[in-house]
Amino acid sequence: MNFTRSLTSQTADSLNTSTATPSTQNLLDNAVHNTSIFSLKGLQNRLFARWFNRLVYPQIWEDPEVDIAALNLNAHSRIFTISSGGCNALNYLSVQPEHITVVDLNEAHIALIRLKLAALKHLPDFEAFFDFFGRANLPKNIDHYHAYLKPNLDSQTLAYWEGKERVWGKKRIEFFTDGFYNHGLLGQFIGLIHWTSRQLGYDISKVMQARTLAEQTRLFDEHVAPVFETRLIKFLSNRPVVLYSLGIPPAQFNEMVEQSNQQNQGMHLLLQTRARRLACQFDLKTNYFAWQAFNRQYDIEHLQAVPRYLQAPHFKAVSQGQSNVEVFHQSMTERLKAMPAQSLNAYLFLDAQDWMDAQQLTELWQEVNRTAQPNARVVFRTAGITSPLEENLPSALLSHWRTDTNINHEFTEQDRSGIYGGVHVYVHAQ
Repeated sequence: MNFTRSLTSQTADSLNTSTATPSTQNLLDNAVHNTSIFSLKGLQNRLFARWFNRLVYPQIWEDPEVDIAALNLNAHSRIFTISSGGCNALNYLSVQPEHITVVDLNEAHIALIRLKLAALKHLPDFEAFFDFFGRANLPKNIDHYHAYLKPNLDSQTLAYWEGKERVWGKKRIEFFTDGFYNHGLLGQFIGLIHWTSRQLGYDISKVMQARTLAEQTRLFDEHVAPVFETRLIKFLSNRPVVLYSLGIPPAQFNEMVEQSNQQNQGMHLLLQTRARRLACQFDLKTNYFAWQAFNRQYDIEHLQAVPRYLQAPHFKAVSQGQSNVEVFHQSMTERLKAMPAQSLNAYLFLDAQDWMDAQQLTELWQEVNRTAQPNARVVFRTAGITSPLEENLPSALLSHWRTDTNINHEFTEQDRSGIYGGVHVYVHAQ
């Protein structure tokens, strides 16, 4: 869940721009100014912003198959999306859209998608690309970086990957030689979950031994579900700061608390239910989200449980389309303000609206209305079940948009990551 991928203000830094980049911390600080620093919520928001000033998502956790279907993406699509790990934009290139505009508040996510775009253009073939971003743990990746990528990166992206997280640590680009998906805030947190589970006497990776859906359920009940019933996990599940590493900001945490209260269950059981959906509802052969959560890597043997952009049949379309992607270190609202009227027909907001207040949502949707073409679609996710729009937006802003709760429920059930309470689709009526 992705606080860092949204919200308010500052200047643009596009892929082809030479102007100074606004700092991630400034963008994040501005994003949390909707709450007083003297309130508990304000303090939590600012702590969350500080916590997220780094690489958070080595991989995105929204299912692109759901997005592609819900947004009805095709060759005529003009897409606006938050970057996060950059996987979504590259996955959308498989349908050869007309254009993709990408924004993110976090410079680490910007550097990651720019590295991926450079790799699509300059690495010699699909095998080299898959080694770099699919296996992401080979010593030869650093040789490919120096030979093909480093000479073709802009100065800001180069500075990020040549830099270090800690003075005594390795360069960030070396993450691709020892398991990139184990890095980043979420990757490290998943590793901590595995370690903690082992200390409690369980091994959650054993769910990956399943060969059928029935076996997935049995192994989950034996090796994963009991972890959520331990005193330690019950305690940690009710501490919002612990869940920051899962990308759950304070407002989303409160939504989940409300949902768990409505269902008369503890937070640990709500988290257990979502983990069960991830592990048991979909065939492990193709669910790369489960592979990353429980096996900490993609399916590098059969190449089935991998995202579209890492699948050989899609590679030609993805690599040819990279020039149709523009990247901006900027908020959604500010980038939309700079775009022409009726210039977009597909918007992917991830879960960024969850913690925006009514004023921020109103400013965002004023620009959505201005930039939307007839029949445009907006897709987003929420930590809870319900959409925040009807409660927080002036009715006039939604008067031309339609949503269907039954269809939304179907897409929620289809999302293989299983971690969200709701997937919502809004369609612009002519």
